[in-house]
Amino acid sequence: MSLSDRRILVTGGAGFIGSHLAERLLADGADVVVVDDLSNGTRRRIPDDADFFEADLTEPAALDGHLHDVDLVFHLAASKRVDTDRPHGQFDDNTRMTCTLLEAMADADVTEIAYTSSSTVYGEAPRPTPEDYAPLEPISAYGASKLADEGLLSARAHSHDLTVWNFRFANVVGPRLRGAVIPDFVEKLQDDPETLSILGDGRQEKSYLHVEDCLDAMLHVIEHADDAMNTYNLGTRTTTSVDRIATTVAEELGVDPNREYTGGERGWTGDVPKMRLSIEKLSALGFEPRLSSDEAVRRATRELIDELR
Repeated sequence: MSLSDRRILVTGGAGFIGSHLAERLLADGADVVVVDDLSNGTRRRIPDDADFFEADLTEPAALDGHLHDVDLVFHLAASKRVDTDRPHGQFDDNTRMTCTLLEAMADADVTEIAYTSSSTVYGEAPRPTPEDYAPLEPISAYGASKLADEGLLSARAHSHDLTVWNFRFANVVGPRLRGAVIPDFVEKLQDDPETLSILGDGRQEKSYLHVEDCLDAMLHVIEHADDAMNTYNLGTRTTTSVDRIATTVAEELGVDPNREYTGGERGWTGDVPKMRLSIEKLSALGFEPRLSSDEAVRRATRELIDELR
């Protein structure tokens, strides 16, 4: 499926992945509309050639009139803090956004949606974790909200002629990333190159995917998968530990800090300390990420050092 000459709505298009996606879609010839409440993103990230309106998707009328002539929706908007102190509010916000969007799509007769879910829907699962692993037992409200959203999308896909591309992300990294381990380490070491505070024990080990590989994978799946509900893991075959990320950031900054650990196997409540997704289903569709986890982390580190200077 070619996305050129199509009108595409991107929710959360002022955020990290959403802004990169909006740029890619415009470069591919699509007409892009961005909706964002600017709570996780900034206006300056939105490409000049994209139409933009500010709206809170938890409000029932947020999308009134804005889905006219839209062919496809990318739904990235979400409350993303896994360690939130208001878990019920986060769950309510995320599911409410998806309900608002689905109702507006139905009213406007928009029948295609790509949804950015998360590896957190699996909870603490055997690795590598395939898409058909069960039972799904998330250990955070964020993961629970993503799983609930998947259920809402599946119900609409199987009963109301909706096509869904559902992407379960590993840790996506690259320029504009904030509130994650790499930019956290960069900022800490720029402020104090002598000491680095690390959440947990540093042994947390996860899969990291560069944002460019992430965009390539999403667009590849949309082009080649056409079931009612298309669920794909997006990640790499490799993992990287928090300690290894600390080493990479220190090397790129040319410093050698002492490391201080907060202790415990989790960085925060709800953190899944070990994660690696199976990407065999994605591979069978003809896609492989270009960068390993270590390579994605190093490239993102260099990009973020330049950006955060």
